Amino acid sequence: MNNGFDAPLPDAPYAEVIGDPISHSKSPLIHGFWLQKLGITAEYRAVHVPPDRLGDYVASRSACPNFRGCNVTVPHKLEVLSHVADPGGVGQSMGAANIIMRDDTGQLIASNSDAAGFYAPIADVDWTGEHAIVVGAGGAARAILFALKQAGIAKVTILNRNVLKASALLAHFGLVGRALALDARLPGDARLLVNASALGMAGQAPLELDLSPLGPDAMVYDIVYAPLVTPLLAAAEARDLVTIDGLDMLVGQAAVAFELFFGVAPPREDDDELRGILLA
Repeated sequence: MNNGFDAPLPDAPYAEVIGDPISHSKSPLIHGFWLQKLGITAEYRAVHVPPDRLGDYVASRSACPNFRGCNVTVPHKLEVLSHVADPGGVGQSMGAANIIMRDDTGQLIASNSDAAGFYAPIADVDWTGEHAIVVGAGGAARAILFALKQAGIAKVTILNRNVLKASALLAHFGLVGRALALDARLPGDARLLVNASALGMAGQAPLELDLSPLGPDAMVYDIVYAPLVTPLLAAAEARDLVTIDGLDMLVGQAAVAFELFFGVAPPREDDDELRGILLA
C-alpha cells in the first residue's frame, strides 16, 4: 500500500518505508510476510515522502505513539540525519541513515542496516588486501564503503558522475584508491564490482559498463532489485562471473530493521519462500 503521509495512521503498531519514488519498494512484502509468520499484530506500509516534506513527515511520526520506525530509501538517506537524533554517530561513521527508530526514551533516532545487509552475502570471502570497484557515491555507497573498510579491502575505485564527491568519500573512510568517471575503463585486478547507484533500476538510466577487463574470479554485485536481473548482472552471467542480486541485500538489511522495529528476529528459515513471493 502506497500512502501519502497525511492519510489516517494505523491504530496498531506500525512501521513504514519512505522515499521518492516509493511504489517500487518490496519492503512491505518482506515485513508483511514476517509479521504474518510470527503472528504479530502490526502493519508495515510504503509512504511517498517528497524531499520538501521530509521534516513534516518526521514531525508527524514523532507525535504518533504507535510509530515504531521506518526504513529510509532514496533520496532521503543523507538529509534524514538533519531531522532526527544520532546518538550512535551514524552520521559521522557512515554519513547516511536508512532507518529511523524510536529509542527507549521515545525520541526518534538514526540507524543504518545497509552495511550489514550488503556484507552478509559476501561474508564468507576473505577480502583482506583485495581491490573493489564501487559505482555511485550516495547513501548506499557510504554504507558499502564502510563495510568494505571493516572487511579489510586494500583499494577501492569509485566510479561516479561527480569525481570530486567520490574522492571525498575515499578520504572520509580512509580508503586507498581513486575516483574515476562512470565511463572509465575498469581496473583488471578488481575482485569485486558493486553497483551502489540507482543506475539500471526500472525508470532510471542504464548502467553501461564494459566488464571485459575483469578477471574470471571477479564477483559482480548489484544492489538494484527492480529488475532483479539487471543488464549488469546479465553481462556478468554471460562471462560466468559470480553474481549477487539486490534481493540479498534488501532482505538482509530488512531483517536488521525488523528486529529493531518489532523486538523479535524475523524467521530467516523461510527465506526461500519469501524470495519466491518477491519474484512472483
